[in-house]
Amino acid sequence: MNNEGLRVLVLADSRAFHTERYVCELRHQGCHVLTASFERGTMHHYHLKHRGFVRQLDYKLGRPEIRTLVKRYRPDVINPHFVSGYGFAAALAGVRKYAPLFIHLWGSDILLVPHKSWLHRFKVAYALRSADFVCADSTYLLEAARGIKNFSCGTAVIPWGLEEKYLDLHKKDFVPKTPLRVLVPRSHEEVYDNLFIVHALAPLIVADKIRLTFPDFGTRRKQFSEEALDIVGDRLHYYSRLPRPDFMKLMAEHDVYLSNAISDSSPASLIEAMGLGLVPVVADIPGVREWLGPENGFRYRRGAKEELAQVIDGMHVSHETLRQMRRKNLELVRERGLFEKNMAKTIGIMRSLAWQRGR
Repeated sequence: MNNEGLRVLVLADSRAFHTERYVCELRHQGCHVLTASFERGTMHHYHLKHRGFVRQLDYKLGRPEIRTLVKRYRPDVINPHFVSGYGFAAALAGVRKYAPLFIHLWGSDILLVPHKSWLHRFKVAYALRSADFVCADSTYLLEAARGIKNFSCGTAVIPWGLEEKYLDLHKKDFVPKTPLRVLVPRSHEEVYDNLFIVHALAPLIVADKIRLTFPDFGTRRKQFSEEALDIVGDRLHYYSRLPRPDFMKLMAEHDVYLSNAISDSSPASLIEAMGLGLVPVVADIPGVREWLGPENGFRYRRGAKEELAQVIDGMHVSHETLRQMRRKNLELVRERGLFEKNMAKTIGIMRSLAWQRGR
């Protein structure tokens, strides 16, 4: 390793907010980072060339360019994000002979992609087998990856988390408003099933007991808004994409965080909501159980409309119960969910891998 700091090559979707946030913090903590991407996001990155008629071919046909980039940049660690895409591309390019391969799992690449076909499963297994280290944001996700390929490399569970400065937005004098302000920050995609929430809470929305806010983006945004209009009229609220400080302020203005994800690891938005002081209400799936139990939030059975409505409608019953939940959540985030501390752990592992390789 050179004296200028850890050199990291990040292979990831440059359009993804999490990629930009991750890379910025690597640099903030002293790393030298080059991001390479087949996508054309707004963050600064090296443009990998599209070589196939479909995106999936890029990962296979981009092998020579990735290998050449590794030789030129000479990273201490190669860090692909999303194992079935960039993890597979890095493994296929054989770049671990030049530097350790530290692969980040993102959730759907393990929980959803391998079930699409035998080829998808093969790509995930091939990448996992080639890794020097695998990092997941939950034990559930890591064990799911082992169910695909029982790899023997080092592993760690490190959640994304919330930046410490945003804990200042955590309100100490919390009292649920009327109407109850409920935020659903998951984009309109099949995996989040946002329309279920509208169906389940329609009577409360129409009676003006709750004010429900959704994002104004996602591949199913148009379909969602049209169907929701038939169910509750124009009573829903929407927000556009915002810079992170503005989104954190928007989130902190709400009383309840609500997610109906069908599949998830440890959701970054859940940890953010816990740190900001919202009361979490989530569909009961394995990925959220490592953070949320009956003592610090509410889980409802997937597909149980009446159960979700009862949870939301009963949110005013005991302010002391809610205060205890919020206090517990703040403690959890301080202990396990601070973004800067978790990134420092990640960098420490990368540095150790580079030292072991003798770079």
